[in-house]
Amino acid sequence: MRLKTFLKYHDYPLIIAVMLLSLFGLVMVYSASMITAVVRFHTTSDYFFKKQTWAWMIGVVVFLLTAFVPYKHYARKKFLQFIFFVMPLPLIYVLLLGHTVNNATSWIKLGPVNVQPAEFAKIGLIVYLSGVLANKQKKLQTSPQEVLFPIYYMLFICLLIFLQPDAGTMLIIAAICLTIILSSATSKWLLIKQGVLFGIVFLLSLPFIYDKVFTEVRKARLYSFLDPFAYAQKEGYQLINSYFAIANGGLKGLGLGQGIQKYGYLPEAHTDFIMAVIAEELGLFGVSFVLILLSFIVLRGFVIARRCPDAFGSLLAIGISAMIGIQASINLGGVTGIIPLTGVPLPFVSYGGSSLVLLMMSVGVLANISAVANSEKYKTATQNNIQKNHVYFS
Repeated sequence: MRLKTFLKYHDYPLIIAVMLLSLFGLVMVYSASMITAVVRFHTTSDYFFKKQTWAWMIGVVVFLLTAFVPYKHYARKKFLQFIFFVMPLPLIYVLLLGHTVNNATSWIKLGPVNVQPAEFAKIGLIVYLSGVLANKQKKLQTSPQEVLFPIYYMLFICLLIFLQPDAGTMLIIAAICLTIILSSATSKWLLIKQGVLFGIVFLLSLPFIYDKVFTEVRKARLYSFLDPFAYAQKEGYQLINSYFAIANGGLKGLGLGQGIQKYGYLPEAHTDFIMAVIAEELGLFGVSFVLILLSFIVLRGFVIARRCPDAFGSLLAIGISAMIGIQASINLGGVTGIIPLTGVPLPFVSYGGSSLVLLMMSVGVLANISAVANSEKYKTATQNNIQKNHVYFS
């Protein structure tokens, strides 16, 4: 896409919302991590802030690159084949030689930088499924079984991520892919039959995989979710202190940097529980600011999907919007005790370089879809006006 075209038709509201939220996230990462960095990691107070700032700058560059690349290039057969063959490789490498953090072997260590391949598998599957389903729109109406191979491929990727083990990311990817599939021309009856079949296979194999699925860590998280105060000194410790942080914040909060729970009470204050720190320091106003921007970005994505003139762009926009919305919902549900904890970061706000770069890349694609949709709409309106004027003056 030409620079002039993008600047004329780009989505200002979307870009501003993303930049505001990500910059706000940098501030909160510093506030939430400055004590942990010194006491727990024996480094400077701005250690995590600097790393997140570098990730943000890389994310901005990636955003600009993906915003200017026409999204229709991603639907090309060779590019989809590239994703198909390359995406599983880093996930397999992680299982064999990956770096372990917080009991999960989910990382590839590249010098001082840790990269999480599962994060990039999200956007990879979104592009792959959107491209395959868009290219098979007509075939799916006469041959519904055409969707089965992409579904099996998606399940294979989910299995690789589950084995790390990273059940939270696996569930997010499965939910995103299901959203894309349901939004396509796929037969809903076929999906129901496949769902029943997978359910039967899972139940029959459960006695053999029970220990793998229901690990001690997952069972402890479930017990602490049902009654966190019964496990106040163990698995329920983080959730209870999250409650304290939210309650302490009230309407206006204690003030930026003045929170108490980040002094060792919330061990993951700058990652999974950063919303609890926001609630404590900035109160309901800070929480509302984050929720409004996140909701706007997600809804804007669905509006862009509806305006897009082709199936691939629509499915791609739906997948990206679903990714942000689902991830935010799971994080907020865990912080407030609505659902069990899964270790999922809050989009654009939590500390995590891989997650931030992925999200900025995804929003760049979304901005490109919006710009193309706006330009196509402008061209159509212009042509209609020319035709009307021609008929009028003739």
